[in-house]
Amino acid sequence: MKIRHIEIANFRKLQAVRVDLADDTTLLVGANNSGKSSAMLALRRFLVSNKSAFRLVDFTLCHFPTIDTLGEAWEAAPAGSQPPMIDPWMAMVPTLDLWLTAENGELHFIKDLIPSFSWRSGLVGMRFRLEPKDIVALYNDFRSERERVHALEAEAAKDADKTALTLWPKDLTDFLTRRLGTHFDMRWYRLDPARLVEPDKVTREAVLQPLGPSTVPMQANPLAGLVRVHEINAQRGFGELDGSESEDSTSAGRSGRRLSEQLRAYYKRHLDPEQSPGPTDIEALRAMDAARDAFDVRLAASFKPAFQEVESLGYPGANDPTIHVATQLSAADGINHESAVLFELDSVGGAAGAPPLRLPESSNGLGYQNLISMIFRLMSFRDAWLRKSKAAHASHCLVVEPIHLVMIEEPEAHLHAQVQQVFVRHAYHVLTNDPLLKKFPGLSTQLVVSSHSSHIAHELPYASLRYFRRLPAGMHGKHVPVSTVSNLEAVFGDDTSTKRFVSRYLRSQHADVFFADALILVEGAAERILLPHFIRNRFVPLHQAYVTMLEVGGSHAHRLRPLLDALGIPCLVVTDIDALGGKASVPVKRNAGQVTGNPTLRSWLKSNNKTSGIDGLLDLSATDKVILSDDLYSIRMAYQTPASVAVPAGAAPEEVLPGTFEDALVFANLAHFSAAKGKGMMGAVVREVAKAASGDALAAGLFKVIGDGDKAGFALGVLYDTDFEALIPPSYIEEGLSWLQERIVKKKHEMLLVSVPAEDGVHA
Repeated sequence: MKIRHIEIANFRKLQAVRVDLADDTTLLVGANNSGKSSAMLALRRFLVSNKSAFRLVDFTLCHFPTIDTLGEAWEAAPAGSQPPMIDPWMAMVPTLDLWLTAENGELHFIKDLIPSFSWRSGLVGMRFRLEPKDIVALYNDFRSERERVHALEAEAAKDADKTALTLWPKDLTDFLTRRLGTHFDMRWYRLDPARLVEPDKVTREAVLQPLGPSTVPMQANPLAGLVRVHEINAQRGFGELDGSESEDSTSAGRSGRRLSEQLRAYYKRHLDPEQSPGPTDIEALRAMDAARDAFDVRLAASFKPAFQEVESLGYPGANDPTIHVATQLSAADGINHESAVLFELDSVGGAAGAPPLRLPESSNGLGYQNLISMIFRLMSFRDAWLRKSKAAHASHCLVVEPIHLVMIEEPEAHLHAQVQQVFVRHAYHVLTNDPLLKKFPGLSTQLVVSSHSSHIAHELPYASLRYFRRLPAGMHGKHVPVSTVSNLEAVFGDDTSTKRFVSRYLRSQHADVFFADALILVEGAAERILLPHFIRNRFVPLHQAYVTMLEVGGSHAHRLRPLLDALGIPCLVVTDIDALGGKASVPVKRNAGQVTGNPTLRSWLKSNNKTSGIDGLLDLSATDKVILSDDLYSIRMAYQTPASVAVPAGAAPEEVLPGTFEDALVFANLAHFSAAKGKGMMGAVVREVAKAASGDALAAGLFKVIGDGDKAGFALGVLYDTDFEALIPPSYIEEGLSWLQERIVKKKHEMLLVSVPAEDGVHA
């Protein structure tokens, strides 16, 4: 039995999304404020907390005006009018649909969810919905409070010298900020798998199954006995205890407990030999009895003089009980102190037999504490689910839920990169490392992790990722910011070769593309080395954004198109025009029948009805180089365009046609390279500039030098030149980066319907 889909509606930024769960580990990724934390909070609210945990701010903001309009209508209704209907609330209340698969042998677990007599196996669904439990009581309570407010305001208005009062509740939303828990309750409904539909392909919105007017809620939570949920939230609170918080102030449910407390709790629940002891505990119990007896003898001898002194005062008398001191030691007492967990240090040159050097847990790094703590919590979750405690074992009544759902929020907190990868690589193994799970394969564990870490995303299979995309207000008819979710496993469909290439490429390059505000794809090493410096020096707003740069040749960039469509972030593709004369690379020329050998240009610009000929590409307008998807996402191609140069210096300017980033950089900075010095490819470029008699001659010379040269070495030579800061990027790079910066500036504004003014310092 597995959870397959979770659909969330009207919860914060998640107005309607579907999150598909993998069989083992599901990773929620996305840029900041994209809805990952909202998804984890929704799971916590619906599956772990009770209805009192919900707040009005958990409703999607777009419903607030509707709620207030409803409240105004309630206020205006005359006394004795028809009671209000609950129907308007059903489109606004937070909802979670959970879909899971069950087989024939598991029907007893889901007996309340079976949709029809003809159903045999497969999907079953349930809905959790927070809704008004008595709409008439809510209506009357709100009207009563508003009548009280009107009476007080009228009384206050009699004193004209006093300022106006602002009293609670101002409106229905203000009323619900305090009374939501009083008037709303959780209800559960059975869903029909035959009516489950896929999310909208364009907007990626989930299409939740409507409930009929005659649908009756279930009497009890259908997850009871079916799914066991555990979580580790992001606030783990390691480090020193301050004076305001004692050890006893951390409850068993809090994740911010110190490591020694967690180990003590784990020991008492799962390891304590005094809890329903078995044959393997006999030796430990015998040792504890011996220690108690020895300690009792010592205590009696130590307290004897004190008791004799008390007796000299006449107590105890003949009829009074005598005083006796005895120990009540338990095994758990041995780790009930600050130094129960120590970290042993390596030492050099210590004397033979010297005690090891140890520090208490609070003196160790937060990363180690966090890692060890989370591993122990996962072990505790597993053992609690499998009822591995001593008491449960003794009762011989093991009722284990078939599904164990574990949620971990931002495990990267306090962990450096390697430890992040180690943790996420082994977390699922820890949760399933028990012989019972091999003996009973029907018991399954599913792990859901939300993260901002590219190292964690790099470690997990591509099919495990669920990408959250943030949409500002104004898109797809939404009046507030919302989120969408893409299952990256389904992005490439049946194209297994492309899926294989992209997954391998991202694991060998960067996984931070899933957290970026924008993406730049570059042709080669030279662009990858020099573009960041052009951005930092000339494009300040772009430099301040989270932009990821990937080096992928023009022959492969087009393979990333389905992924770019799923990410929905602006993308600049910096590539080469790749002129071909026949099948060989040649210098770029007009009216020579040349075509581009770049697959990305041929395939991505096809939608603009342009041919693959070099002449058409050279004359292509800036608008036609943009592939637009929606108001937030578009791709722009940037390749070499004609430049005007004077060769030799003082001659009349003439048009030259660069074919690579390197010769375009030289044409844009001829004066610099005329005076430059260097070896290798840099020296060859300088010599070509010095001897060229015309622009065409220089282009032909650079074509040969660059084709045979070390481009990365050339870029490093340019980078370390003393006058590097004075260099300007080629015009096609300048235009492409300017376009990307405009998209980033526009993206910063939540309302796309409002024009975005140009920012100062675009070319600082």
